[in-house]
Amino acid sequence: MYISLLGTRLTRAVPANVVALGLVSLVTDISSEMVTAVLPLYLVGALGLSLVQFGLLDGLYFGVTALVRLAGGHVADRWDRRKLVAGLGYGLSAVCKLGLLAAGGSAAALGLVLAADRTGKGLRTAPRDALITLSAPAERLGGAFGVHRAMDTVGAFLGPLAAFGVLTATAGAYDAVFVTSFCVAALGVLLLILYVRDRRGPLTARVRLRAAVMREAGFRRACLVAVALGLVTVSDSFVYLVLQRRLSIAPELFPLLPLGTAAAYLVLAVPLGRLADRFGRAAVFVAGHVALLAAYLVLMGPAWLVPVLVLHGLFYAATDGVLMALTGPMLPEGARTGGLALLQTGQATARMVSSILFGLLWAGAGEGTALAVMAAGLVMAAATAWRTLR
Repeated sequence: MYISLLGTRLTRAVPANVVALGLVSLVTDISSEMVTAVLPLYLVGALGLSLVQFGLLDGLYFGVTALVRLAGGHVADRWDRRKLVAGLGYGLSAVCKLGLLAAGGSAAALGLVLAADRTGKGLRTAPRDALITLSAPAERLGGAFGVHRAMDTVGAFLGPLAAFGVLTATAGAYDAVFVTSFCVAALGVLLLILYVRDRRGPLTARVRLRAAVMREAGFRRACLVAVALGLVTVSDSFVYLVLQRRLSIAPELFPLLPLGTAAAYLVLAVPLGRLADRFGRAAVFVAGHVALLAAYLVLMGPAWLVPVLVLHGLFYAATDGVLMALTGPMLPEGARTGGLALLQTGQATARMVSSILFGLLWAGAGEGTALAVMAAGLVMAAATAWRTLR
């Protein structure tokens, strides 16, 4: 009864298709965050990878999506089949959870599996976000993305809890986490097939991506800003590793660290999305990076657990969906998936470079120096972003 009432209220606030996409993301994020929550400690602690090796794998986790996002966006626009392309991405990521079992302790095999998993994410993200922009009115996109990201974050909150529960019940069996994650991911694919509706336009609405991007100077500026900020964004895994080492957090409690980020994101995603619709998406987006800068400063100082995680969640709530809501309406419908894929490709490539650089800095000069370099870069990038986007 409560779930039915909640669903009714959500569909009044945003279109049903956005709610359906949010439900798919919720279930899928339970699966993916189960793995993400244990992966840093599994690779560094259980398998003994060095920080440089972990930085390379973490960068690969971001960067490989750059190889497929544009292709996926182009195919989705050309075929006008956004749901199909997204479904292929969700399915591939689900299968990769079993691939982690087959990889064992081989760093090379793990790299291949993580690359395939990120290929799936690269395929699905732009078509999914394009479907959201095509399912909600332009003036309410911030709120629509806020609702979607809030539902997505429920999954991000439940995933680490599920991983913690499985590890506790199985006395630390990582294989059990991977199998459970696969089962949950398969459910997400089924929900996509049953409940998400595609949004298909007339053939005349299709536009060449290059022509659309060349016409939209604002979109090009937003892409450059996203890349610059991505270069100075420390990945979640490194944030949690710094906290774990600074505060001597027990390994079995490590999977719970993402819960603080997810809780803050969940509470703030909808209010900040609506705030962005009302007062300006660019301002909220830049303010989110100011929150990230504050998280860096706390990490460099007392490393207080709760403030770092709350600021981390605030950063995501103010930037993730808000950037898509800001840039989506700049593009014609026939090139929207490819355009968002181009933007996300720039972000993914930048974050790949950031992870590799941070791992090298940490290994060579220490975590404090690595954070200081990122903080200085973020100050300059955020100031440039404000001047460019406002």
